[in-house]
Amino acid sequence: MKAFLEYIPLLFFLVFYKLDPRPLSLGGFDFSVGGIYSATAVLMLSTVVLYGALWLKEGKLTRMQWLVVGAVLVFGSSTLLLRSEDILKWKAPVVNWIMAIVFIASQYFSPTNMAKTMFGQMVTMPDQRWKLLNLAWAGVFLLVGSANLFVAFTFPDYWVDFKVFGSMGILLLASVLQIFYLYPYMEADKVEGDDKPDLKVQK
Repeated sequence: MKAFLEYIPLLFFLVFYKLDPRPLSLGGFDFSVGGIYSATAVLMLSTVVLYGALWLKEGKLTRMQWLVVGAVLVFGSSTLLLRSEDILKWKAPVVNWIMAIVFIASQYFSPTNMAKTMFGQMVTMPDQRWKLLNLAWAGVFLLVGSANLFVAFTFPDYWVDFKVFGSMGILLLASVLQIFYLYPYMEADKVEGDDKPDLKVQK
């Protein structure tokens, strides 16, 4: 559920991006609502609000979440200051490539890879299976980043739609395939748990 909540800023970005630019007066200040630059400002604001709320609720943010917040603020502010849409187009590729690097690095430089760290509480699997899953997720993030870059600079009219729905669709498909990958081991854990003796004290 939390993963889908984190798409809320992107949905706000999509809505404001699709609006035709129009003037708006608020408190004596004139704004332009609609188009890439107001959408970027909304993306930054909604990201800070969402992750700020998560931080207040849980007392911390994960490294991935800090990465997203930092990337939105850096690429968003650069887009607004330099008035260049191309800068923001690099955010999704860079963030996804960094995630791919994190997954790959954890395979070789950490005692527990990212896949096992994230999903190890769900199921017990041999280390080799965790390594395969970890590399698969690295490949998924590499694919999402590369696809975002390709669409952004090859089909600029559709890059925002792909950024929101295309990326979400690829990650959702990967999550479904992961369930099938984990399912035999989840069933094995369930059977093993059912076979454990009843340790309740008899009265």
